[in-house]
Amino acid sequence: MRFHQQLQALGACSDAIAWVGRKGLRRAWRECECSDWMVWLAEDLGLWAEERSAEYERVCAPALAEYECVRAAAYAEYERVISPAWAEYRRVRDIAYAEYERVYAPTLAEYRRVHKAARAKYRRVHKAARAKYRRVYAPAYAEYQRVCAPAYAECERVTTSVVRALVPIEEIERALREKVR
Repeated sequence: MRFHQQLQALGACSDAIAWVGRKGLRRAWRECECSDWMVWLAEDLGLWAEERSAEYERVCAPALAEYECVRAAAYAEYERVISPAWAEYRRVRDIAYAEYERVYAPTLAEYRRVHKAARAKYRRVHKAARAKYRRVYAPAYAEYQRVCAPAYAECERVTTSVVRALVPIEEIERALREKVR
């Protein structure tokens, strides 16, 4: 049974299975950059004992703390940048919706005639306000991701190497043979 089939049998997420593709276990274990997937596999195979988890937390704590500092600062800046645009979008949307409701609600009897025009106006205003918000959101989020990416990559480099050190590939192979046939 190929490794991706074993992962399917274990109930791994579709992203992990897609990433593994045709890779064998040893290559996937060596190249994986997602410590969450590695820990999940070790846990699912019964190889992630309390001692390994504690050692992982101890060794990875500095990298995780550094990433969290970078991520928190970047997210705070992202929030600072998008907050005015989001508030303005919500303000305009709420006004437009209130107008829509004002026109629409009491005219239920004239539903077909009034609703279409009021809804169209709401959609135009909403679309314009949303577009204005997205012009701020997209570059702000891209900058947030750009700032976080190096710290995240370094954190994953550290955490995956710790998992590899804590869980030898031979243990994974043996456990897979026993659990998935």
